[in-house]
Amino acid sequence: MARRQRGSSPTLSDVARHAGVSLATASRAINGSSTRTVGEDLAERVREAARELGYAPDANAQAMARGATQTIGVVVHDLTDPYFAAIADGMATAAREGRLFMTLATTGNNIDALSDVVSSLDSMRVRAIILVGARWKDDDLADTLGAAAGRYINRGGRLVTIGMELPGMDGVIVDNAQGSAQLAKHLVARGYRRPLVLVGPVRHSTAAARSSAFVDRMAELGVEVDESHQISSDITRGGGEVAMRLALESGLDFDVVVAMSDVMALGALHEARRSGVRIPEEVGLTGFGDITSLRDVQPGLTTVRVPTDQLATLALDLALNGPGDGTGSQVVSVTPVVRDSTPPRT
Repeated sequence: MARRQRGSSPTLSDVARHAGVSLATASRAINGSSTRTVGEDLAERVREAARELGYAPDANAQAMARGATQTIGVVVHDLTDPYFAAIADGMATAAREGRLFMTLATTGNNIDALSDVVSSLDSMRVRAIILVGARWKDDDLADTLGAAAGRYINRGGRLVTIGMELPGMDGVIVDNAQGSAQLAKHLVARGYRRPLVLVGPVRHSTAAARSSAFVDRMAELGVEVDESHQISSDITRGGGEVAMRLALESGLDFDVVVAMSDVMALGALHEARRSGVRIPEEVGLTGFGDITSLRDVQPGLTTVRVPTDQLATLALDLALNGPGDGTGSQVVSVTPVVRDSTPPRT
């Protein structure tokens, strides 16, 4: 048997000779192949030879052989939103722990751009694509995304969603209704009876799920939320400011502001202070998400914690190991976090 020069790194040819197989067979066993496979016994013999020699597979060679890279594509709507940024960070951590690379793309809050983004990631031969964010009610996303997603999936790609449900695709679903219902129970228990709900955009699937569940649960607890106290605006900091300003200028009577996202709540807090409304002394305030920047907010914001790291880990596992047909979707529970912004009312 030929010996390698001392100090040189082992090559795939060395592995093939050590295992007593052809170079092509060693390549298929180590790197995989999209067209031909190797028997398990023979493949294990090659892998054992690689371990004995200390051979490290080449990621580019594996990608070329399999028709896909060791890169995952993550698509978010708005990277400046702390909630999306937290999920992206969780995805990066999960990918790194799985010895994968991550390519991050954004739609710029244009959901119609998803199809083009998926096509671009497909051309890069990413191993999996994870779509993060809400969709709009009655949109035609399933149709517009369908062709691009179909081409990608037919080539062996895996596509998973976080926070949006699409037919035939596995997803990680946040139990927004559960979180809103628990938040309503907390507020009623603390004596709040006149909530102002910043509902977000009426067609935004996540905001709609949160706001409708909150209003419904309040009604079950004996508190009717009049439509005049349900204000629609962007689910952004600016949207929170605008909605709060409108409520104050309209002279609405409320004892707590319930925002459908933490950034909306921060916008409402800013407008309240500008207008001389004391929070929480005069009016309570809640958000949704528990973004990391809340640690610097005074008073501490009562919110609903969404476990972004768990969302990322589950999504990556679904992308790599899930059934890929929509039957593997998982629901993630959320938990209210009570802080100083909702003191008891007498």
